Amino acid sequence: ISKSHHPRAIEASIKYFLVQAAASTLLLFSSMINAWHTGQWDITQLNHPTSSLLLTTAIAMKLGLVPFHFWFPEVLQGSPLTTAMLLSTVMKFPPITIFFLTSHSLNPAMLAAMAVASAALGGWMGLNQTQIRKVLAFSSISHLGWMTIILIYNPELTLMTFYLYCIMTSAIFLTLNTTKSLKLSTMMTAWTKTPMLNTVLMMTLLSLAGLPPLTGFLPKWLIIQELSKQEMSTPATIIAILSLLGLFFYLRLAYYSTITLPPNPTNHMKQWHTSKPANTLIALLSSLSALLLPLSPMILASI
Repeated sequence: ISKSHHPRAIEASIKYFLVQAAASTLLLFSSMINAWHTGQWDITQLNHPTSSLLLTTAIAMKLGLVPFHFWFPEVLQGSPLTTAMLLSTVMKFPPITIFFLTSHSLNPAMLAAMAVASAALGGWMGLNQTQIRKVLAFSSISHLGWMTIILIYNPELTLMTFYLYCIMTSAIFLTLNTTKSLKLSTMMTAWTKTPMLNTVLMMTLLSLAGLPPLTGFLPKWLIIQELSKQEMSTPATIIAILSLLGLFFYLRLAYYSTITLPPNPTNHMKQWHTSKPANTLIALLSSLSALLLPLSPMILASI
Protein backbone atom coordinates (compact mmCIF):
# COMPACT_ATOMS: atom_id res chain seq x y z
CA ILE A 1 0.00 0.00 0.00
CA SER A 2 2.77 2.45 0.95
CA LYS A 3 5.04 1.58 -1.99
CA SER A 4 4.48 4.98 -3.66
CA HIS A 5 5.62 6.82 -0.47
CA HIS A 6 2.76 9.28 -0.94
CA PRO A 7 1.38 10.70 2.35
CA ARG A 8 -2.11 9.38 1.56
CA ALA A 9 -0.68 5.92 0.81
CA ILE A 10 1.32 5.88 4.05
CA GLU A 11 -1.78 6.96 5.99
CA ALA A 12 -3.80 4.18 4.34
CA SER A 13 -1.18 1.54 5.19
CA ILE A 14 -1.07 2.64 8.85
CA LYS A 15 -4.87 2.58 9.09
CA TYR A 16 -4.97 -0.88 7.53
CA PHE A 17 -2.31 -2.20 9.91
CA LEU A 18 -3.98 -0.79 13.03
CA VAL A 19 -7.47 -2.05 12.15
CA GLN A 20 -6.28 -5.52 11.17
CA ALA A 21 -4.11 -5.79 14.29
CA ALA A 22 -7.04 -4.78 16.51
CA ALA A 23 -9.32 -7.29 14.77
CA SER A 24 -6.76 -10.09 15.16
CA THR A 25 -6.42 -9.23 18.87
CA LEU A 26 -10.20 -9.49 19.31
CA LEU A 27 -10.15 -12.83 17.49
CA LEU A 28 -7.52 -14.23 19.85
CA PHE A 29 -9.33 -12.76 22.86
CA SER A 30 -12.54 -14.48 21.72
CA SER A 31 -10.71 -17.81 21.51
CA MET A 32 -9.21 -17.29 24.99
CA ILE A 33 -12.61 -16.54 26.57
CA ASN A 34 -14.10 -19.62 24.92
CA ALA A 35 -11.20 -21.77 26.17
CA TRP A 36 -11.59 -20.31 29.68
CA HIS A 37 -15.28 -21.21 29.88
CA THR A 38 -15.41 -24.46 27.89
CA GLY A 39 -11.87 -25.84 28.10
CA GLN A 40 -11.40 -26.15 24.32
CA TRP A 41 -9.52 -23.98 21.82
CA ASP A 42 -11.57 -24.96 18.79
CA ILE A 43 -12.77 -21.64 17.36
CA THR A 44 -15.45 -23.35 15.27
CA GLN A 45 -17.23 -24.48 18.46
CA LEU A 46 -18.03 -21.23 20.27
CA ASN A 47 -20.57 -21.93 23.00
CA HIS A 48 -20.13 -18.80 25.12
CA PRO A 49 -22.12 -15.69 24.04
CA THR A 50 -19.29 -13.25 24.85
CA SER A 51 -16.76 -15.11 22.72
CA SER A 52 -19.31 -15.37 19.90
CA LEU A 53 -19.93 -11.61 20.07
CA LEU A 54 -16.20 -10.83 20.03
CA LEU A 55 -15.64 -13.18 17.09
CA THR A 56 -18.43 -11.53 15.09
CA THR A 57 -16.98 -8.10 15.87
CA ALA A 58 -13.46 -9.16 14.87
CA ILE A 59 -14.54 -10.59 11.52
CA ALA A 60 -16.75 -7.57 10.85
CA MET A 61 -13.72 -5.32 11.43
CA LYS A 62 -11.57 -7.37 9.09
CA LEU A 63 -14.21 -7.34 6.35
CA GLY A 64 -15.36 -3.75 6.78
CA LEU A 65 -18.97 -4.40 7.76
CA VAL A 66 -21.05 -1.60 9.28
CA PRO A 67 -20.43 -0.23 11.93
CA PHE A 68 -16.73 -1.15 11.49
CA HIS A 69 -16.49 0.09 7.92
CA PHE A 70 -14.77 3.43 8.65
CA TRP A 71 -11.29 2.33 7.52
CA PHE A 72 -12.09 0.61 4.23
CA PRO A 73 -12.98 3.54 1.89
CA GLU A 74 -9.98 5.58 3.10
CA VAL A 75 -7.56 2.67 2.70
CA LEU A 76 -8.83 1.91 -0.80
CA GLN A 77 -8.63 5.59 -1.77
CA GLY A 78 -4.97 5.73 -0.71
CA SER A 79 -3.97 2.54 -2.53
CA PRO A 80 -3.01 1.97 -6.17
CA LEU A 81 -5.66 0.25 -8.29
CA THR A 82 -3.89 -3.13 -8.28
CA THR A 83 -3.47 -3.05 -4.49
CA ALA A 84 -7.08 -1.91 -4.09
CA MET A 85 -8.18 -4.92 -6.14
CA LEU A 86 -6.24 -7.27 -3.83
CA LEU A 87 -7.70 -5.59 -0.72
CA SER A 88 -11.23 -5.94 -2.12
CA THR A 89 -10.90 -9.59 -3.15
CA VAL A 90 -7.93 -11.70 -2.02
CA MET A 91 -7.54 -10.14 1.43
CA LYS A 92 -11.17 -10.92 2.24
CA PHE A 93 -10.70 -14.67 1.75
CA PRO A 94 -9.41 -15.41 5.32
CA PRO A 95 -12.23 -13.59 7.21
CA ILE A 96 -14.87 -14.98 4.84
CA THR A 97 -13.45 -18.48 5.47
CA ILE A 98 -13.66 -17.96 9.26
CA PHE A 99 -17.21 -16.66 8.80
CA PHE A 100 -18.06 -19.82 6.86
CA LEU A 101 -16.52 -22.18 9.45
CA THR A 102 -18.15 -20.47 12.45
CA SER A 103 -21.52 -19.59 10.90
CA HIS A 104 -23.47 -21.91 13.21
CA SER A 105 -22.01 -20.20 16.31
CA LEU A 106 -22.88 -16.60 15.38
CA ASN A 107 -25.84 -14.49 16.46
CA PRO A 108 -28.45 -14.39 13.64
CA ALA A 109 -30.12 -11.16 14.82
CA MET A 110 -26.81 -9.30 15.03
CA LEU A 111 -25.73 -10.54 11.60
CA ALA A 112 -29.05 -9.53 10.03
CA ALA A 113 -28.82 -6.03 11.55
CA MET A 114 -25.24 -5.58 10.36
CA ALA A 115 -26.15 -6.90 6.91
CA VAL A 116 -29.07 -4.50 6.40
CA ALA A 117 -27.02 -1.58 7.78
CA SER A 118 -24.13 -2.44 5.42
CA ALA A 119 -26.44 -2.60 2.41
CA ALA A 120 -28.03 0.73 3.39
CA LEU A 121 -24.83 2.62 4.14
CA GLY A 122 -22.93 1.15 1.18
CA GLY A 123 -25.65 2.29 -1.20
CA TRP A 124 -26.25 5.66 0.44
CA MET A 125 -22.62 6.74 0.84
CA GLY A 126 -21.70 5.78 -2.72
CA LEU A 127 -24.21 8.14 -4.31
CA ASN A 128 -22.25 11.41 -4.34
CA GLN A 129 -18.71 10.04 -4.68
CA THR A 130 -16.52 11.24 -7.56
CA GLN A 131 -13.54 9.00 -6.76
CA ILE A 132 -13.98 5.59 -8.38
CA ARG A 133 -12.06 3.72 -5.68
CA LYS A 134 -14.38 5.09 -2.98
CA VAL A 135 -17.41 4.10 -5.06
CA LEU A 136 -16.06 0.55 -5.32
CA ALA A 137 -15.28 0.54 -1.58
CA PHE A 138 -18.90 1.34 -0.70
CA SER A 139 -19.97 -1.19 -3.33
CA SER A 140 -17.92 -3.80 -1.47
CA ILE A 141 -19.59 -2.87 1.83
CA SER A 142 -23.02 -3.21 0.21
CA HIS A 143 -22.19 -6.63 -1.25
CA LEU A 144 -20.86 -7.79 2.12
CA GLY A 145 -24.32 -7.03 3.50
CA TRP A 146 -25.82 -9.47 0.98
CA MET A 147 -23.26 -12.14 1.91
CA THR A 148 -23.78 -11.69 5.65
CA ILE A 149 -27.59 -11.82 5.67
CA ILE A 150 -27.65 -15.31 4.13
CA LEU A 151 -24.65 -16.71 6.05
CA ILE A 152 -26.64 -18.40 8.83
CA TYR A 153 -29.11 -20.09 6.51
CA ASN A 154 -26.93 -21.07 3.54
CA PRO A 155 -23.16 -20.59 4.01
CA GLU A 156 -22.41 -22.13 0.60
CA LEU A 157 -24.48 -19.40 -1.03
CA THR A 158 -22.36 -16.81 0.79
CA LEU A 159 -19.22 -18.36 -0.68
CA MET A 160 -20.72 -18.43 -4.18
CA THR A 161 -21.73 -14.76 -3.88
CA PHE A 162 -18.21 -13.89 -2.74
CA TYR A 163 -16.59 -15.76 -5.64
CA LEU A 164 -18.79 -14.01 -8.21
CA TYR A 165 -18.16 -10.66 -6.53
CA CYS A 166 -14.39 -11.26 -6.75
CA ILE A 167 -14.65 -12.04 -10.47
CA MET A 168 -16.66 -8.91 -11.27
CA THR A 169 -14.62 -6.57 -9.05
CA SER A 170 -11.31 -7.87 -10.41
CA ALA A 171 -12.51 -7.26 -13.96
CA ILE A 172 -13.48 -3.67 -13.08
CA PHE A 173 -10.20 -2.86 -11.29
CA LEU A 174 -8.07 -4.35 -14.08
CA THR A 175 -10.02 -2.38 -16.69
CA LEU A 176 -9.63 0.84 -14.69
CA ASN A 177 -5.92 0.13 -14.30
CA THR A 178 -5.59 -0.29 -18.08
CA THR A 179 -7.40 2.98 -18.82
CA LYS A 180 -5.74 4.79 -15.85
CA SER A 181 -9.13 5.99 -14.61
CA LEU A 182 -9.29 7.20 -11.01
CA LYS A 183 -12.11 9.76 -11.15
CA LEU A 184 -15.38 10.11 -13.02
CA SER A 185 -13.88 12.89 -15.15
CA THR A 186 -11.06 10.63 -16.35
CA MET A 187 -13.55 7.91 -17.28
CA MET A 188 -15.00 10.27 -19.89
CA THR A 189 -11.67 10.69 -21.66
CA ALA A 190 -11.01 6.92 -21.70
CA TRP A 191 -13.88 6.31 -24.13
CA THR A 192 -12.03 7.91 -27.07
CA LYS A 193 -8.94 5.77 -26.45
CA THR A 194 -10.46 2.34 -25.74
CA PRO A 195 -14.14 2.30 -26.76
CA MET A 196 -14.49 -1.49 -26.73
CA LEU A 197 -12.89 -1.80 -23.30
CA ASN A 198 -15.23 0.85 -21.92
CA THR A 199 -18.21 -0.99 -23.37
CA VAL A 200 -17.07 -4.15 -21.57
CA LEU A 201 -16.62 -2.06 -18.40
CA MET A 202 -20.21 -0.87 -18.68
CA MET A 203 -21.45 -4.47 -18.92
CA THR A 204 -19.38 -5.49 -15.90
CA LEU A 205 -20.70 -2.56 -13.85
CA LEU A 206 -24.28 -3.47 -14.73
CA SER A 207 -23.53 -7.07 -13.76
CA LEU A 208 -22.16 -5.91 -10.39
CA ALA A 209 -25.39 -3.94 -9.96
CA GLY A 210 -27.33 -7.21 -10.31
CA LEU A 211 -29.25 -6.56 -13.52
CA PRO A 212 -30.53 -9.56 -15.49
CA PRO A 213 -29.52 -11.32 -17.70
CA LEU A 214 -25.97 -10.73 -16.41
CA THR A 215 -24.03 -12.83 -13.89
CA GLY A 216 -24.54 -10.48 -10.94
CA PHE A 217 -28.29 -11.13 -10.96
CA LEU A 218 -27.74 -14.78 -9.95
CA PRO A 219 -26.56 -14.34 -6.30
CA LYS A 220 -29.16 -11.65 -5.54
CA TRP A 221 -31.92 -13.83 -6.97
CA LEU A 222 -30.79 -16.89 -4.98
CA ILE A 223 -30.37 -14.91 -1.73
CA ILE A 224 -33.86 -13.38 -1.94
CA GLN A 225 -35.28 -16.83 -2.77
CA GLU A 226 -33.52 -18.43 0.22
CA LEU A 227 -34.62 -15.66 2.60
CA SER A 228 -38.21 -16.13 1.45
CA LYS A 229 -37.94 -19.87 2.17
CA GLN A 230 -36.70 -19.07 5.69
CA GLU A 231 -39.75 -16.81 6.27
CA MET A 232 -37.60 -13.68 6.31
CA SER A 233 -39.62 -11.71 3.80
CA THR A 234 -39.14 -8.37 5.58
CA PRO A 235 -35.29 -8.38 5.51
CA ALA A 236 -35.42 -9.69 1.93
CA THR A 237 -37.69 -6.82 0.87
CA ILE A 238 -35.57 -4.22 2.68
CA ILE A 239 -32.26 -5.39 1.22
CA ALA A 240 -33.78 -5.67 -2.27
CA ILE A 241 -35.02 -2.07 -2.07
CA LEU A 242 -31.65 -0.88 -0.74
CA SER A 243 -29.93 -2.44 -3.76
CA LEU A 244 -31.62 0.26 -5.86
CA LEU A 245 -29.28 2.80 -4.24
CA GLY A 246 -26.31 0.85 -5.52
CA LEU A 247 -27.94 0.52 -8.92
CA PHE A 248 -27.99 4.32 -9.21
CA PHE A 249 -24.25 4.82 -8.81
CA TYR A 250 -23.43 1.80 -10.98
CA LEU A 251 -25.57 3.33 -13.73
CA ARG A 252 -23.80 6.64 -13.09
CA LEU A 253 -20.40 5.00 -13.62
CA ALA A 254 -21.66 3.21 -16.74
CA TYR A 255 -23.08 6.50 -18.06
CA TYR A 256 -19.80 8.34 -17.53
CA SER A 257 -17.72 5.54 -19.05
CA THR A 258 -19.67 5.11 -22.29
CA ILE A 259 -22.18 7.89 -23.04
CA THR A 260 -20.67 11.14 -21.73
CA LEU A 261 -17.92 12.78 -23.81
CA PRO A 262 -15.47 15.35 -22.38
CA PRO A 263 -15.44 18.99 -23.56
CA ASN A 264 -13.50 19.21 -26.83
CA PRO A 265 -12.42 22.79 -27.63
CA THR A 266 -11.24 23.66 -31.13
CA ASN A 267 -7.68 24.45 -30.01
CA HIS A 268 -7.29 21.03 -28.42
CA MET A 269 -4.43 19.01 -29.92
CA LYS A 270 -5.43 15.49 -30.87
CA GLN A 271 -3.55 12.86 -28.91
CA TRP A 272 -1.50 10.18 -30.58
CA HIS A 273 -3.14 6.84 -29.88
CA THR A 274 -0.96 3.76 -29.66
CA SER A 275 -2.46 0.30 -29.80
CA LYS A 276 -2.54 -1.37 -26.39
CA PRO A 277 -1.67 -5.05 -26.03
CA ALA A 278 -4.61 -7.35 -25.46
CA ASN A 279 -5.15 -8.43 -21.85
CA THR A 280 -6.41 -12.00 -21.73
CA LEU A 281 -7.25 -11.86 -18.02
CA ILE A 282 -9.57 -8.86 -18.47
CA ALA A 283 -11.30 -10.63 -21.37
CA LEU A 284 -11.79 -13.82 -19.32
CA LEU A 285 -13.05 -12.08 -16.17
CA SER A 286 -15.35 -9.76 -18.13
CA SER A 287 -16.83 -12.73 -20.00
CA LEU A 288 -17.48 -14.54 -16.72
CA SER A 289 -18.98 -11.34 -15.26
CA ALA A 290 -21.54 -11.14 -18.04
CA LEU A 291 -22.30 -14.66 -19.24
CA LEU A 292 -22.55 -17.01 -16.24
CA LEU A 293 -26.32 -16.70 -15.72
CA PRO A 294 -27.19 -19.44 -18.30
CA LEU A 295 -25.01 -21.80 -16.24
CA SER A 296 -27.12 -21.20 -13.13
CA PRO A 297 -28.55 -24.80 -13.06
CA MET A 298 -25.00 -26.15 -12.83
CA ILE A 299 -24.09 -23.60 -10.15
CA LEU A 300 -27.26 -24.39 -8.20
CA ALA A 301 -26.44 -28.10 -8.31
CA SER A 302 -22.95 -27.43 -6.96
CA ILE A 303 -24.29 -25.64 -3.86
